[in-house]
Amino acid sequence: MNFEPYPFEKLNNLLKNITPNPNFTPSTLTIGEPQRDTPAFIQDKLCKDSALLRKYPKTSGEKQLRDAQRLFVEKRFGVELKDEEIIPTFGTREVLFNFPQFLLFDKKEPAIAFTNPFYQIYEGAAIASRAKIVHINMNEANDFKPEIDENALSKCNLVIINSPNNPTASTLSLDELVEWVKLSQKHNFTLINDECYSELYIDEKTPSLLEAAIVANNSEFKNILVVNSISKRSSAPGLRSGFIAGDAEILKEYMKYRTYIGCASPLPLQGAAALAWSDEEHVDVAREMYKENFKIANEILGTKIPKATFYLWLKVKKPQEFTKNLYKKYNVKVLPGEYLARKNSDGINPAKEYIRVALVESPSMIRDALNRIKECLT
Repeated sequence: MNFEPYPFEKLNNLLKNITPNPNFTPSTLTIGEPQRDTPAFIQDKLCKDSALLRKYPKTSGEKQLRDAQRLFVEKRFGVELKDEEIIPTFGTREVLFNFPQFLLFDKKEPAIAFTNPFYQIYEGAAIASRAKIVHINMNEANDFKPEIDENALSKCNLVIINSPNNPTASTLSLDELVEWVKLSQKHNFTLINDECYSELYIDEKTPSLLEAAIVANNSEFKNILVVNSISKRSSAPGLRSGFIAGDAEILKEYMKYRTYIGCASPLPLQGAAALAWSDEEHVDVAREMYKENFKIANEILGTKIPKATFYLWLKVKKPQEFTKNLYKKYNVKVLPGEYLARKNSDGINPAKEYIRVALVESPSMIRDALNRIKECLT
């Protein structure tokens, strides 16, 4: 297998010979890792259940976790899932990597489409599946919404979209998601929406592909799946708690596959995760912080406040040179957008003029870092 270096490896190579300005406190705004402490009630539950480490966990997940995740989906999206329509996962990175391999294994000439720019696991999964890759390009002209090419999509077995989007912070409306559901039915491809940033909405709640399926008269979720995670909403990526939900026929066979790959979550993690999925107050606190950070970015850089995520998708001249100068002169790390995308059919990388800035620190730290970015822009 020939995997591309991960974006952060590319960044390390770009900056390896640079000594940052020691007059500034280091600021790392590269990775989408919440910097708020995991809420105390989650940590306390984890400690309380530590004795359960003596037991093997079920691959299918404990009832308390499954119920908590189903209740989350019902409360948040108004969708009542049957037990067979959801599987707890060890975060979502593992499922986004291994599910395509499961789904595409028996296909003679498998093809997978995913948004471009993208979360690099999509590409890795395609490579591991020996699948042809079709990029669903997103660019400034279409407000970074995924372009629909029915001819290309009709030849795909699996399509992955990502709304709210990493890295561009764009969000699809319910009507736009319904259009994608209809395309999956028309061309009979499995459609996944990666919804890991759904809870980091700024004002209005963002829709789920599950909601769109019901609106499109597909209440059985045929060909439709979503993945979601607790990592961003609860500042708890270390809990590794996610789920895949939707088409029960697909999930039935995928559950058999999962019994072999050893991704069962330890029982103390499941108990803490169940508690976190069941609580909304701590998520409200996180949302307010990210909203404040976007307001600060708007004030300092004049950037538009997106509908969701904690990413600033910032257009700059010569992003790689800008990234090096920003690190050297101001001790701030950001990520060149081109590391998160591939060239389209015209040989153009749709992210080549952008950097991604993860607004994951406290508002005071973000204000300081963005002022440094502004200085570097002038």
